[in-house]
Amino acid sequence: MLSGPAEFSLLIDIGEPLSLEAGRASVTVPAPSAGSVTLSLVVPGEYTAVKLSRGLITGRTSENGHTTVLATLVPGQNVNIQWTTRDSATATPAAAKEVRFLADVKTLISVTEAQLNAAVLADVNVVQGEPSQFDVEIPAGYEVIGVTGAALDSTEQKSSVLTLKLGATNQKAYEFLISMERSLTETKADAPIIQFKGAQRETGEVLVEGTGSTEITAKEGGSMKRMDVKETNPSLRSLAQFPAQAAFRYHRQPNKGPALALEWVRFPDSTVLAAVAENAEVTTLVTTEGKSLTEVKLTIKNQAQPFLKVALPPGASILSADVAGEKVKPVEAPDGNRVPLLKTGFRPTEAYTVSFVFMHSGAPFAKKGGSDLSLPGMDIPINLLQWEVFLPEQYKVKDFSGDVMPADRVPQAFVESAGMDTYTVMQPGVVGGFISSTPAAAPTNYTVEPLLQGQLGGLVLDPSGAVIPNAHVSVTSAETGYRMDATTNNQGFWRVWNVPAGRVDIKVESQGFQVYQARGYYYDAQRPQAFNSRLQVGAATETVEVTAGPTSVDIGRMERENKKQQQAAQMAPSANVVNLQRRVAGVLPVSIDVPHTGTAFHFVRPLVVNEETKVTFTYKSK
Repeated sequence: MLSGPAEFSLLIDIGEPLSLEAGRASVTVPAPSAGSVTLSLVVPGEYTAVKLSRGLITGRTSENGHTTVLATLVPGQNVNIQWTTRDSATATPAAAKEVRFLADVKTLISVTEAQLNAAVLADVNVVQGEPSQFDVEIPAGYEVIGVTGAALDSTEQKSSVLTLKLGATNQKAYEFLISMERSLTETKADAPIIQFKGAQRETGEVLVEGTGSTEITAKEGGSMKRMDVKETNPSLRSLAQFPAQAAFRYHRQPNKGPALALEWVRFPDSTVLAAVAENAEVTTLVTTEGKSLTEVKLTIKNQAQPFLKVALPPGASILSADVAGEKVKPVEAPDGNRVPLLKTGFRPTEAYTVSFVFMHSGAPFAKKGGSDLSLPGMDIPINLLQWEVFLPEQYKVKDFSGDVMPADRVPQAFVESAGMDTYTVMQPGVVGGFISSTPAAAPTNYTVEPLLQGQLGGLVLDPSGAVIPNAHVSVTSAETGYRMDATTNNQGFWRVWNVPAGRVDIKVESQGFQVYQARGYYYDAQRPQAFNSRLQVGAATETVEVTAGPTSVDIGRMERENKKQQQAAQMAPSANVVNLQRRVAGVLPVSIDVPHTGTAFHFVRPLVVNEETKVTFTYKSK
């Protein structure tokens, strides 16, 4: 134990049973819970094939009668290691089959100030034979700066051909990541499209991005076909670091290969963004006539941008707008509507609110069918958009889709990443035989980090409600053998990780206070709740014990009730819905019969940059 922050090291010796067969062996090794876990494995034999049940082999060498393997493991999960010794001097080679394979090549092309970079993610599926290597044709002028792959043993390049030598030859699927670059002296170049030599079929996708303020023009040729950026493979999109400007797909033909000519113009970068929206709260009321009324509230940090350009959907119009709580007049222009971001005499230095309300006339609802809602594109980046849609109660809706995510599928820590979550101090007690939490005599708000799945934590307080730092907390489970200790920080908060679902015992100790012991607390790893405790003044030898042991039937009933309550809470309308309903009745210059009873649906979309946001759904009358 360390009295304060300091560097330390920990050496653990473990013994694990080794399974041995003729020429084969295996062992299971635990990987500790950490930010990253690496493995260095030395096994006998210079021709030893090694496989991992979890993890990625990043390096392999053979010398002096041993094979050394470097790998990255999955933190907190056991890995089974298997190896097979092969003797090249005595092995009898089998008759080789003709190798036939299919290649799918996904390429990200990045235009920077001085270089053209290409990151190639290649998937190779073998349909016949056992290949020992793949030959890749590299475009002229490009330098290969990196090649990785789980089954890759080594690489060799001669002229424009890059040879990928395999360590495991009996696989049916291989994946490689190839990085290339070339220097730029002009403002145009042909896109680098690699080719797997001997492939029976080769398909691919190309995504083009530019760093900074760059406008790229791409002209396709041969078998290259333009596609929507949103249709590209998710793995390819995840490689991009800047907004994509064009996307293409191709199917290489014997006499018609893919070609892509790029030309670009680079604009000087601004020192800072003129304006940015930290978040957007959007509320939409939908009527049975198909009309929708939407209020958009933006929390703005503005340097000097006077207007917000709003690209409304067809058939929509802005009804009102305000800046920092005072009404302003929106402006219509040939290239779109504009909402003022500033007003006379108002030059804010901190974040402030800008809001506007628009109405869209859609098609009336039938007994059943489908509908869609759209939010306008806005010319400032939005860090996080939260959208609440309120639909009439007489319609049952489902099958939501679009470019948003249901809010209940997004970790709460992500939604609240712009700030900290506030918990109310609760006093643990016994209600109906279950360990639960009831409000303390004088509830006090404290700012603490939210709990993620598999985490258990809470606050430790004294009788007056003040936090107790350096209190010792232990969490144990007789069912699973789990045990982990924690110490409260300066805010009185503690946390443990990887807690299995089920009943646990929680013990809280601090000098000068009675020991608090909670037995049989039912912990739900998927929906963790803060466990807060209040210690009573007394000797450390005195114990306040709370015991509860819910049966499996009780636990199941409790889970069902919790799930119903959560679903009801998620579908309940927020204060934004009520406020917008009131504004229709007395403030907004519009005649629309908004629903006063119904169901609210919540959606989230991060990092929206001048894009339309859409959600679609199906419905039927109840």
